[in-house]
Amino acid sequence: MSKLIIFSAPSGSGKSTIIGKLLEQNLGMEFSISATSRSPRGSEKNGVEYYFLSADEFKAKIASGEFVEYEEVYKDRFYGTLKSEIQRIGAKGNATVFDVDVKGGLNIKKQYGTDALTIFIMPPSIEELRRRLEGRGTDAPDVIEQRLKKAEYEISFAPQFDKVIVNDNLQKATEEAGRVVRSFLDR
Repeated sequence: MSKLIIFSAPSGSGKSTIIGKLLEQNLGMEFSISATSRSPRGSEKNGVEYYFLSADEFKAKIASGEFVEYEEVYKDRFYGTLKSEIQRIGAKGNATVFDVDVKGGLNIKKQYGTDALTIFIMPPSIEELRRRLEGRGTDAPDVIEQRLKKAEYEISFAPQFDKVIVNDNLQKATEEAGRVVRSFLDR
């Protein structure tokens, strides 16, 4: 069984940036591509950022037990991790890195126990999170409000994670995440 490293955080916390920087360090990890029923954004490509499925395709895969975890984040907007991704990455001898919502991350941890490490990337504050989301320029104001409301809910799960890292300084947070991940992989 290969090791699983699970990152969760509210949107805008810097989680994807930290994961990207860790993947560049050749630690023997590979990113698990999640499946989603949402449409691609910008230049996103199927099989690169996500496996893009219709809501019906997603539901069919749920029914046939193909997901290790999934969540209906908003009405007919699903995100999930295909079991085949863990198998694909594990077959290469790499640890699998996940970028998943809090419930999904905790569900994976429940299934894989000590073979899984959960890391929660905490924003310094909700106000800073708002500034970051607005600065992205990718979401409408009502979507930002939805994300901030969801962030408060997600933060309530942080104590259940193996490690909480506050991202008030990206370099510091990335270094701390690197130490935690290396220690876990060396076990």
